[in-house]
Amino acid sequence: MDIFGPLWENHPEKIEKNWCAVVSEEDTVLLPGDISWAMREEEAKADLDFLAALPGKKVLLRGNHDYWWSSVSRLRRRYADLQFLQNDALLVEDVVLCGCRGWLLPGEQTTKEDEKIYHREVERLRLSLSFAKALGKGQLIAMLHFPPLLAEQTNTAMMDVLQQAGVQTVVFGHVHGEANFAQVVEGTWQGMQLHLVSADYLRFAPKRIWTKERMD
Repeated sequence: MDIFGPLWENHPEKIEKNWCAVVSEEDTVLLPGDISWAMREEEAKADLDFLAALPGKKVLLRGNHDYWWSSVSRLRRRYADLQFLQNDALLVEDVVLCGCRGWLLPGEQTTKEDEKIYHREVERLRLSLSFAKALGKGQLIAMLHFPPLLAEQTNTAMMDVLQQAGVQTVVFGHVHGEANFAQVVEGTWQGMQLHLVSADYLRFAPKRIWTKERMD
């Protein structure tokens, strides 16, 4: 990642130091995609082992560059210390996690194929939310890789689905570089909390998005 600027120099060491400073074994850390540049699962092993060795429970979602991510059932068998979210939902610490990868939001810069993929991802989000509903009520957090709303937009199909399902919190990544951060909506949107958690945006430090005390 050093090719993206000096901020990324020694980023694994920064991640490990900042992570270990604030994450305990009882915490859960959400990692919404672009986990490894590897092309095959075997090549991603070093990165997955690195994450597995860090404190806390880790939930991974697939990003658009995670080409190594093929069979989620095989990943779940091989990495018992990691949890993988794909087309379903997970119950962790009384929180229901759902989500999908997402895609480029329809607009002037997208193609018909992009729009087809985007709407397919919307349906995958609906599927994930159906699994979430079956897990019961409680705090509902959605993980996406692509941002669900850009600053120039008032709403999107993805946001409609999230809002209708009662999702309270959304975490997403994909966006990198200081010049691009302002392009997405982050913070409170119609009562929903949107968190951009790209590594460089957070300066490689985990962001606390929820604690049980908030619900007690």
